Amino acid sequence: MEQKEIVHIISDSVGETAEFVVKAVAAQFNGGHIEIRRHPHVEETDDIEPVIETAKKQNAIIAYTIVVTPLKAYIDRRASEEGIIAVDLMNPLMEAFMKKFHKEPYHRPKLMRKLDQEYFKKIEAIEFAVKYDDGRDPTGLKKADIVLLGVSRTSKTPLSMYLAHHSFKVANVPIVPEIAPPDELFSIPREKCVGLMISPEKLNEIRRERIKAMGLKSDANYASFERIYEELVYAENLMRKLRCPVIDVSNKAVEETASLIIEMFKNREELLK
Repeated sequence: MEQKEIVHIISDSVGETAEFVVKAVAAQFNGGHIEIRRHPHVEETDDIEPVIETAKKQNAIIAYTIVVTPLKAYIDRRASEEGIIAVDLMNPLMEAFMKKFHKEPYHRPKLMRKLDQEYFKKIEAIEFAVKYDDGRDPTGLKKADIVLLGVSRTSKTPLSMYLAHHSFKVANVPIVPEIAPPDELFSIPREKCVGLMISPEKLNEIRRERIKAMGLKSDANYASFERIYEELVYAENLMRKLRCPVIDVSNKAVEETASLIIEMFKNREELLK
């Protein structure tokens, strides 16, 4: 039976990238006769020395994805001293990026994993916003980072989605005079809530356009000033009772309102640190 050649992978993360590259190369040389041994989460020279000693005894190759400069230099030096082939899998592309973008890399490990975590956090927030949109399930209010309150057509849903893309879990609650707000709304911290108000004239304009788009009669109660005043007074009283911050969205784009909310919550986080 033919003996397998050994490749040791040293990584400051889990080593998945390096293993994928090694396997891709090994496939060109009858990859079934390559044994890969991973050494993940390498953070200091003491983690590297045992790999150097083992690789020397086995006459093995070392492939590494290390971005911390002193650790990379240590591997290169020790491998050279011991006559071991050591390959930096990231360096050629790193140098190409430096030349192209005229920037120095961060040299910080695990940034890719951090990016992955941020991506999945964003996806989770988007799914949350969809699930708890328009007051569908009030149990989401306690799980949310932000709870938006407002009458119909105050951009609650687009705001929820925009904030979700910034990884905030957002639930929104429509305010309707005939429907009592959920009990959960009064049991969550008021700092979580943001009230959305709008001028009667702007709301009338938006609702009239909405009615037209739906093919309904222009004199529908939904867009009447009498109905709008009733809803806005009710909403204002509820927000006052909750003592939550209120933003006037009358002449603001969704992005502008979202920026105000994000800034508001970032400032609170800073105060809590």
